[in-house]
Amino acid sequence: MEYVDVAVIGGGQSGLATAHALRGQGLEPVVLEASAQAAGSWPRYYDSLTLFSPAGHSSLPGLPFGGDPERYPHRDEVVAYLLRYADRLDADIRTGVRVAEVATADGGFTLTLEDGGRLSARGVVAASGTFGRPYRPALPGLEKFAGAVLHAADYRAPQPSAGPGVPPAGGRGRVVVVGAGNSAVQIAAELAAHARVTLAARHPVRFTRQRVLGRDLHWWLKVTGIDVLPVGRFLRTPPAQPVIDDGRYRAAVTAGAPDVRPVFREIEGTKVTWTDGSTEEVDTIVLATGYRPDLGYLRPVGALDAEGRPRHREGVSTTHPGLAYVGLEWQRSLSSNSLRGVGRDATRIAARLAARLAARLRAR
Repeated sequence: MEYVDVAVIGGGQSGLATAHALRGQGLEPVVLEASAQAAGSWPRYYDSLTLFSPAGHSSLPGLPFGGDPERYPHRDEVVAYLLRYADRLDADIRTGVRVAEVATADGGFTLTLEDGGRLSARGVVAASGTFGRPYRPALPGLEKFAGAVLHAADYRAPQPSAGPGVPPAGGRGRVVVVGAGNSAVQIAAELAAHARVTLAARHPVRFTRQRVLGRDLHWWLKVTGIDVLPVGRFLRTPPAQPVIDDGRYRAAVTAGAPDVRPVFREIEGTKVTWTDGSTEEVDTIVLATGYRPDLGYLRPVGALDAEGRPRHREGVSTTHPGLAYVGLEWQRSLSSNSLRGVGRDATRIAARLAARLAARLRAR
């Protein structure tokens, strides 16, 4: 069995920031990334995605994003940035390696890999994000819907090649997008150029301006300190976030492309019944309903609650010394699971983990 200092599970933005921080503490991390490249889930997001924060507010520690700091980078630019970051990072990064299970052993951990391999680690940082565990809410009649159902994680573009049920660019199709957040509104507005689209939301869609008094919203979040307020520990359920808008999405909703309605009352076959009693045929339902932490490999060790959420305090496990998390939504603050903020959390976690491991050595 191979023995390592700290195993970092996940090689996206959270895992890379964590590896950088652990190296700064004199530890030797091994990063285990399930996909073929150290870019996490970014290559699998929908084609038109751009960052909500400008490049100047979207860097990991030690490497600026580069280019015009006021631009909003496209998904592919983020992928290229993360790959560049990984190349410059002096750490052991292993791609195509998926962790199946973590167990405790001799004061540390044993990781069983899907290919049958095993690693022994003094510490473990779970940085696997959420994209691998799309949240599919129990909506009335959804399991009986005879049309196509896909999650936003499966959506790429309004073209036939994007997957079954996605409306073609020819203008036909009736689509319902469930959700009220950034992804829901962006996907619905994009599809509305090619099909008739309704945004079905459980609460009103709220917008916030992307630029205020000539400055990007994230500049204001930074200078006011809101971005780093350590309020995550008090939030049992992360609050719904407003849609960051440069004016296009509010205008699209106002124009009815997409229109907005409360979530449907029931479904029978391909017929949807709305809360006002009206019915209509629907071809596709897109669930832009978010994600949950993708931490199934920790369930056998008892680190998760009954709903699969990690038991932690600001990223430090409350069940297992030597286990930590990076990249959770609202782990410590508003920016915890973003490019602009994950580095701060990684630095704190690395320092605490290094202290814990050093204390364990002294106790032997």
